[in-house]
Amino acid sequence: MRPAIDCGSLASLAFRPSFGGKSLSVIVNKLRNGKERAYNVLTLVLGIVLWPLLILAALASIAVPTVGPLIAVYVGYGLLIWLFLFLSSLFYRANAFGSMVLLGPQQFPLLHEMVVAGSRELGFKQTPRAFLYNSNGLFNAFARRILGGDFVFLTSALVDANSDEQVKFVIGHELGHHAAGHLNGWLNFLRAPSQVVPFLGAAYSRSREYTCDSIGAYLSQDLGASRSALQMLGCGCRRLNTAMSCEAFLAQEAQVPPVFGFLNEIFRGHPRLTRRVAAISERTLSGG
Repeated sequence: MRPAIDCGSLASLAFRPSFGGKSLSVIVNKLRNGKERAYNVLTLVLGIVLWPLLILAALASIAVPTVGPLIAVYVGYGLLIWLFLFLSSLFYRANAFGSMVLLGPQQFPLLHEMVVAGSRELGFKQTPRAFLYNSNGLFNAFARRILGGDFVFLTSALVDANSDEQVKFVIGHELGHHAAGHLNGWLNFLRAPSQVVPFLGAAYSRSREYTCDSIGAYLSQDLGASRSALQMLGCGCRRLNTAMSCEAFLAQEAQVPPVFGFLNEIFRGHPRLTRRVAAISERTLSGG
């Protein structure tokens, strides 16, 4: 059983461990979730082992009259999928610059400065380009790597409902995906065969979310805002933002049915919000 977390006693604590001006990799590795470290190694090892086996199996199958043509078809499908993804990236980039709002010194400078400051703190060589777009009420924020460029996308509903301190956490979380290498195309391609292991991909994804929550809290320097930013994903109501109770929200975790809570979680790429809020508080208590 987890120890009770007194949100009130933690409200004034800043999630700001000292790294002595260390590099990006040192900061991220310090904040990286322990399970992510394990899943990262596991998925890479599986990929390194399975890719040669898959290639050898494909080469051996070419000589089989009934299987060879089928392999050629699958290779063709693979090339078509790669072409589709490449063209989709071009279209998405065009849509972003043509229909979304690019943050900059003259365009929502406060939001832009949050991205710049967070990138500087994490040691980015180049600040990712950030866009704000009309989500028609949908709460979301995400990071993408498009044709070698780093991007962060914020929805209008999320920015509208959250305070500046909460938005800073969200931006830090998305920058965390870039800083932690979650969008590295070559590494993700290498670990792709590990997806054949049931539930492993979702578990790895959940662990990455915990890592990025820690990075977001580290950059926000505001534990209360970090927790409430996650709670707002469940609340979604600007008028009730300041009235949210961390204690009451964390207490909901005890009411999650153990069996079906577990079954619901293992299929998802994101942990449930009660666990994410608790994880930030526990990391602060431990001084990690």
